Amino acid sequence: MSKRRLMNTAVATAALAFLGACTSMAPKYERPAAPVAAAFPDAAASGVPSAPATDIDWQAYFADARLKQLIDIALKNNRDLRVAVLNIEAARATYQIRRADLFPTVNVGMNLQRQNYDVKELYTVGASVSGYELDLWGRVRSLSDVALANYLGTEEARKSVQMSLISQVAQLYYTMLGDEAALKVTRETLTTREDSFKLTKLKFDNGAASELDFRQSESLLENARASHALQTRLRAQDENALALLLGQGVPSDLPGGLELTGQGLVAELPAGVPSEVLARRPDVRQAEQQLIAANANIGAARAAFFPRITLTANGGTASTELSGLFKSGTGVWSFTPSITLPIFDAGRNQANLDVAKVNREIAVAQYEKAIQTAFREVADALAGRANLDEQARATAAATASEEARFKLADLRYRNGASSYLDVLDAQRSLYTAQLALVQVQTAQVQNRVALYKALGGGWTEPKAQ
Repeated sequence: MSKRRLMNTAVATAALAFLGACTSMAPKYERPAAPVAAAFPDAAASGVPSAPATDIDWQAYFADARLKQLIDIALKNNRDLRVAVLNIEAARATYQIRRADLFPTVNVGMNLQRQNYDVKELYTVGASVSGYELDLWGRVRSLSDVALANYLGTEEARKSVQMSLISQVAQLYYTMLGDEAALKVTRETLTTREDSFKLTKLKFDNGAASELDFRQSESLLENARASHALQTRLRAQDENALALLLGQGVPSDLPGGLELTGQGLVAELPAGVPSEVLARRPDVRQAEQQLIAANANIGAARAAFFPRITLTANGGTASTELSGLFKSGTGVWSFTPSITLPIFDAGRNQANLDVAKVNREIAVAQYEKAIQTAFREVADALAGRANLDEQARATAAATASEEARFKLADLRYRNGASSYLDVLDAQRSLYTAQLALVQVQTAQVQNRVALYKALGGGWTEPKAQ
């Protein structure tokens, strides 16, 4: 075979490959309309609005140096995030395999054949293309599009895992700060009740207090000890849970942290338009990529109804002597096209197409569910933002009133102006109010994190300085 003929064959094969790549039988993709309201409830924000959550990287959003270091450790060590990254690598490799199917695979080889008759040795050198499918109906292209969508979906899944991990670390860190504050309140309450019990016991021993007062004081003291043990256990469990997220033990050399009420988080994140904001969330994007993949699968299923054309070609030189391989007249070639036309498959192709169509409808429903779930998360966080500040203000005022009440009741009891029952009631009410204040303050900062995550913040990489 002459070099010119070999080149013409290669050019023809490439041209056919190009023509095959130009056709797709997949339906045109159209993003479904978001099945949610046109605006978020309680979306109005006071003050000067900040940048959208998706434009604020987590290092800029969180001000607590201790928390930032914990998040950084979790991003490096967390196993769920590591699995998500490995899934990306696997999906990328799969996409590269599918994309390679669009082009012929050319192999070059050299063979030596020994025979026991006539020609004893035959040397051959040449190139070959084996089993290359002309993608005239877009089957291979559609499968490549499926692999690409799956790859992009795994990248969005990685972003979603990162976003959730950052949120979980921050939420747990604030829970730990809240439990530390509650432990401090419990410890102070325990000290107060120990002092009160000592005074009551002294009065009881000297006949100045009844046994009822003594037993009530004793009961209140034991309740405080039980609460202290509970808060101590909760604080230890917080650290164990944090270690799981970090993928290692909590370091002992962390920088100093901020108080629960001084975290400096952005108070007002603009909610924006749901159809625009939610479409930027990684989990919603992942659901859309799954929908795109399902849509492309229909194209592959449709193409299966049409003939499949494959090409096998070989070209090179052959000689009975190694030194004569590249002499004139030694060219050899073969060209073997084949066509397979589906005639009867007992409905297999139609069933595959039906399955592909149903899977697309499932993917549409899953995409819409992802949109609706995201909308609810934003709405819930906005509702918390609208009410938690007022709840915290009212709870702080109630705690201040209970503290004043306890001091007054204790003073009146010590001076014999009121019964010990007033003191006990004031102690219980003050302790309850103090714990309620810690809880609402914890909920405040956790709500800021929940809104940041719900609006799609947390997966962006820190901006270069």
